[in-house]
Amino acid sequence: MAAEGRGGRRKPAGKKGPTVGSGGQRRKQLEPRGATPRAEERPQHPAARRAKAAARRPDQRPRQQRKPDNAPELLVGRNPVVEALRAQIPATGLYVASNLDLDERVSEAVQRAADRGISILEVSKAELDRMTGGLLHQGLGLQVPPYSYAHPDDLLARAMDSGSAPLIVALDGVMDPRNLGAVVRTAAAFGAHGVLIPERRAAGMTASAWRTSSGAAARLPIARATNLTRALVAYRKAGLLLVGLDLAGATNLFDLAAATEPLVLVAGSEGKGMSRLVGEACDLTVSIPITAGAESLNASVAVAVALSEIARRRARP
Repeated sequence: MAAEGRGGRRKPAGKKGPTVGSGGQRRKQLEPRGATPRAEERPQHPAARRAKAAARRPDQRPRQQRKPDNAPELLVGRNPVVEALRAQIPATGLYVASNLDLDERVSEAVQRAADRGISILEVSKAELDRMTGGLLHQGLGLQVPPYSYAHPDDLLARAMDSGSAPLIVALDGVMDPRNLGAVVRTAAAFGAHGVLIPERRAAGMTASAWRTSSGAAARLPIARATNLTRALVAYRKAGLLLVGLDLAGATNLFDLAAATEPLVLVAGSEGKGMSRLVGEACDLTVSIPITAGAESLNASVAVAVALSEIARRRARP
């Protein structure tokens, strides 16, 4: 018998009892667990949280930083660059990719830029890719300075002092810069005194608009209004008639007797037409007769047809 001591009892000596075997547990641990899940499939991974947030907002895209209004534009592509230089569009620099295969368009662009004193800068293709945001540049980029807009009041004063019945074209929410450029070109061709556009939710005079205008933007002032409706009301108070183009206009364009009066021709956006406030500000609306069942006219085409008719009526003795 084991002796007892103060403070406790000594445990009897003996062999260790039986232990439970692995039972194949180690083999299970060594079995493959499959491919590593993608980052988006791991709940705690940042990529999974981003994917989950995007799934909750499927109709929203990541917000892009808006380019400052005073930032220069970069026109890219061999044909666009050559056409812009032919149209005498203001430019501050011509970027040419290194080791570029020369053709007649590249040679003409370089020659025209040199004749006008425009800086010609040779950059690597990778640098030009970065500058253009990955657009197809074909080794050429033309830097166009930010457009200098006129004030709506200055545009009105120019029209009133022209010696002829004032004619201004106003665009309400036209988003395509090529449409804006085409309207500017048409307005200059038919004797308008300028173009008025809103400051927000509308295309501005980008490099694409410059090119489409074929140089007319250098001759015709373009004003930008903080509030288009308020600017139009001010024009009406100055004595100009506000004529809005509308598919359901009350007056046929070819019956527009007021074409010879001082007026503002107002055209809406490509899809929605004029906004409610702008439409309510117009003194009258006119429609362009088109074939039944045909689609509505593009904004720039509609303005061209209307200006042509106005010019025809004003040219009558």
